[in-house]
Amino acid sequence: MTTKIFRKYTQMLSKRRKFVITSLALSLGFLGINFIDNYYRFWVIGGLSILTILLFAWSLYEGLGIDATLLTLVLAPIFTLGVGLFWFLLPTTIFARIPIVVLYGVGVYALCLTANIYTISAIRTIALARAAKGVGFVLTLLTFFLVFDAILSLRSPIWITVPLSVIGSFPLFLQGLWTSSLEKYLDRHILVNAAFFSLGIGEIALLLYFWPVTVVVGSLFLTIGVYMLLGLGQANLEGRLFKATIREYLTIGIVVFITMFFATHWG
Repeated sequence: MTTKIFRKYTQMLSKRRKFVITSLALSLGFLGINFIDNYYRFWVIGGLSILTILLFAWSLYEGLGIDATLLTLVLAPIFTLGVGLFWFLLPTTIFARIPIVVLYGVGVYALCLTANIYTISAIRTIALARAAKGVGFVLTLLTFFLVFDAILSLRSPIWITVPLSVIGSFPLFLQGLWTSSLEKYLDRHILVNAAFFSLGIGEIALLLYFWPVTVVVGSLFLTIGVYMLLGLGQANLEGRLFKATIREYLTIGIVVFITMFFATHWG
C-alpha cells in the first residue's frame, strides 16, 4: 500500500519539480556536513554520492532502461564526490562555503536537465540535444578537474596516484564519449577509446609526478589533456574529425604545455 501511494505521488510530480527537489536535497546535505565531526565527513560524502544516484534515478525513471541510458547516472555522483572532496580544501568560513553550495546546487540542476535530454534523445531526436552535449561537456571537464584536484592533493606515491587517475577517468570518459551517439547500446569503440584515453591520462599523471607543479596547475593540465582527448574522441565518433578540428585541439594543448614549462620553478 505504501509503495502504491509513493508511486502515485511520484507520478504527480513534474520532472522540473523532481529536479528542484534533487538539487535542494543534495545542497542541504552539503550544508549539513558542517555540523558533523571530521571523522565522519568522508562517510557522509560517500553517502551523498549514493543518494545522488538514487535521486537521479528517481528523477529520470521514465527514460532509464537496462541499457546504455544508465550512463546518465555516472556524472552526477562523481560530481558530488568531487565537490565533497574539494570541500575539505576550502576555508572553514561560511563566506567561502555558501557560494560553493549554491554553485553545486545550480550544477546539480543543470546535470538533471542535461541527463533528462540525454535519456529522451536515446529514444528520439530532439533539437536540444546539441546544447545539452555542450553543457554536459563543460560539466564533465569541471568534474574531471575536481577529481584530479582531490587525487593530487593526497600527495600519494606514484603507484597510487597513477592508478587512481586512470580509474577515476574511465567512467567519466565512458559517459562523455557515449553522449556523442546517445544510443541505447554501448558501442565497442566507445569502450576501447575510454580505456585508452584513461591510460593516456595516467601517463600524464606519471609525467606530472616528476614535474614540480602545484596541485591546481597539475589538475588544470590534466583537465586540458581530457579536453583534448574527449574533444577529439567525440569528433571522431560524430564523423567530424577534420584537420582543422585536430589542429585546434593540438594547438591548445601545445600552448598550455609551453606555458606550464616556462612558468614552472625548476630550482
